[in-house]
Amino acid sequence: MKQDIEVSVVLPCLNEEETLGICIKKIKEVFIKENIEGEIIVVDNGSTDRSREIALSQGVRVLQEPHKGYGAAYLRGLREVKGVFIVMADSDNTYDFYEMAVFIKKLESGFDFVIGSRFKGKIEDKAMPWMNRYIGNPILSGLCRLFFRTGISDVHCGMRAFTSGAYKKMQLRTLGMEFATEMVVAVLQSNLKVCEIPISYHPRAGESKLHPLFDAWRHIRFMLLYCPLWLYFIPGLTSFILGMFFLLALLKGPFLFLGRQWDLHLMVFSSVICILSYQVLNIGIYAHTFAIKQGFLKYDRITRFFQRNFSLEKGIFLGIGVFLAGFIILLFIFLDWFSKGFGALYRIRESILAMTLLVVGLQTIFSSFFISLLFLDRD
Repeated sequence: MKQDIEVSVVLPCLNEEETLGICIKKIKEVFIKENIEGEIIVVDNGSTDRSREIALSQGVRVLQEPHKGYGAAYLRGLREVKGVFIVMADSDNTYDFYEMAVFIKKLESGFDFVIGSRFKGKIEDKAMPWMNRYIGNPILSGLCRLFFRTGISDVHCGMRAFTSGAYKKMQLRTLGMEFATEMVVAVLQSNLKVCEIPISYHPRAGESKLHPLFDAWRHIRFMLLYCPLWLYFIPGLTSFILGMFFLLALLKGPFLFLGRQWDLHLMVFSSVICILSYQVLNIGIYAHTFAIKQGFLKYDRITRFFQRNFSLEKGIFLGIGVFLAGFIILLFIFLDWFSKGFGALYRIRESILAMTLLVVGLQTIFSSFFISLLFLDRD
């Protein structure tokens, strides 16, 4: 049975009296031209101008969202949609709603999520600040491609369309500008069928609501929180391997590199790096496991492999083994000192290595208990 509403268009609005009416008019024209039974939902996010009156005069649904934020406005509107297909875009007329039909046709052809690409389309003069166009957006989109292995060229394009079924799978939560990134990440984690199409981007009327540095940080923060591989595991494992390499290389004595003599100072520094980076790795496991259990992240191959092969007993035995290695080194140092009548002794290199192994071993033992606790399932 065909639903009464085929397409729902959600427009967040904060003081857009100059352009809101134009956007609504374009959407209605597309509905008529494409013979679409649709609805338009305007979410007023605290406008102090005539935006609300303009929307009401156009006969569209107007919702109030007192909590300020890009994501908060969209979440309010998306809770009310009735359509099979959902289209979202800003109400500042920067996106051309006449292109909306292409998005809908892509959904009808079997795609779950369609996102526009301003960089593959046409960006008009003065539509996007130079800093955003050549630095901000490319960097943020590049980070998203690196962290989440997506081929999307314009992660923060605000014009998107998706099925109601896809939206239910996304389980979106964030309230700020990072909502745009969260949606893309959720789409990828849900293995939805994605399509990117070129679109036009026009200069906006009125004042921009963006705060470039603050909003960019919110996007980066979100990506790092949802990608423990790059926040914890890659820097932690790389630092630990390098630290242990130099620690063992200096065990036999100083060496010449880049025209300098490297000795005990580097060895102490390497020991500290080993201990700190190992702690980062442990925190990464805690955070990743907790996020999965809370539903923020989904199980991946690394986590499933770790869960299959890790056990409390294995962690304890590994920790005890590393701890005993350090203890045995210290025991030989003590016996050497004892044999010399507790006189002068110069075994600093071995002592640094032993201290490092003792700390790493103890961390492994107690971390194993905590990780096992996190892996417990409630009945």
